[in-house]
Amino acid sequence: MDMRYNKLVRDRIPDIIERSGKIPITHIVNDEEYWVSLKEKLREEVEEFLESENEEELADILEVIYAICDFKHLDKADLGNLRREKLRKKGGFKNRIILDEVK
Repeated sequence: MDMRYNKLVRDRIPDIIERSGKIPITHIVNDEEYWVSLKEKLREEVEEFLESENEEELADILEVIYAICDFKHLDKADLGNLRREKLRKKGGFKNRIILDEVK
């Protein structure tokens, strides 16, 4: 039974598929399609985490974020510094505050 995906997959997935006795049909994308695919993959992984609340899905989100950093030439340490700076200026989410309204 043929299955069509047309989605970004991890680098070793074609090898895993071959070892299972099936034939993966793949192509390598240009920068424009890769950027679109990364954003779609981020959405997919977030949706999967929201459904399952599984830490493996959370790790998948992080992997996509790292791939975005590599593609956009963003240093992961700089991203961490930016996160910490926003934490310092605006705080985090530990206090569980819900803003209901501003009058």
